[in-house]
Amino acid sequence: MDSTFDLTNAALAATQRDWPVFPLRPGSKKPALHGETACPGTGPCAHGHAKWEQRATTDEAMVRGWWRQAPAGNVAIATGPAGLLVVDLDAPKNGSDMPGGMTTFRALCERAGYDLPATRTVRTAGGGWHLYFTAPTGVRLGNTAGHLGPMVDTRGWGGYVVAPGSTTQVGTYGLENLLDPAPLPAWLLDLLTPKPRPAVTVTRAGRGGGYAEAALANEYNAVAGAGKGERNWRLTRAARALGRFVADGRLTRERVEDALKSAGSLCGLTERECRATITNALNWSIANNPTRSTT
Repeated sequence: MDSTFDLTNAALAATQRDWPVFPLRPGSKKPALHGETACPGTGPCAHGHAKWEQRATTDEAMVRGWWRQAPAGNVAIATGPAGLLVVDLDAPKNGSDMPGGMTTFRALCERAGYDLPATRTVRTAGGGWHLYFTAPTGVRLGNTAGHLGPMVDTRGWGGYVVAPGSTTQVGTYGLENLLDPAPLPAWLLDLLTPKPRPAVTVTRAGRGGGYAEAALANEYNAVAGAGKGERNWRLTRAARALGRFVADGRLTRERVEDALKSAGSLCGLTERECRATITNALNWSIANNPTRSTT
């Protein structure tokens, strides 16, 4: 069987749906196009380096030219330009008994009060699943990693998925459900849409309060925007940094605690986690920073 022919057909099948594609390295999930440091400054890059998302195309002649080369590379679909949002459900690694992405996503659907959406589905080489959805117009959704739950990622603008027909060392990507991509469910769009953060106003509260209030606003934003794996560390660091202003009287402890609890809830921490972390970090900071002299 001619792998070049098969992968060319896989690429053309995507472009027939108006999904821009670009080549990956043979047997790999990594882009085959040149990087910025090796950019020749010609062709598509004549006016500056063009990244893979910019170079992804639906042009049949260009696609045939890319996949005429041997050995043929795998096929990537640029999800953002294709108008897609793909939910990437990973399979447990190395025989782990932890729930896979599909189990997590099913539970997420149940909590939202809906069945698993019926949509175009690809079985990944590693035993996971890609669920294809059409992204809503006027909304620019990027990528997420673990935002919806363990082993559940999403691919939108700035991302790509490996197209069915591509093969890696662990297996082949195969089309499991021939349905057209369904519109992204409203409840899922809501979970993926960044929520506006309540503003922390900078006012002169207390002696020398301008600098302290600015520090409070900065630490609030750092905690509110923290991702999984760094949230507790960010919260601890913020409370320790702000504790010195509590110690010298420029901020009240209540104001710091309220602001950091609000920021912690925005990044996904529970009230109990926030309270324990903030209390311990503030106690440490206050004990290790000088109080302001009143004489």
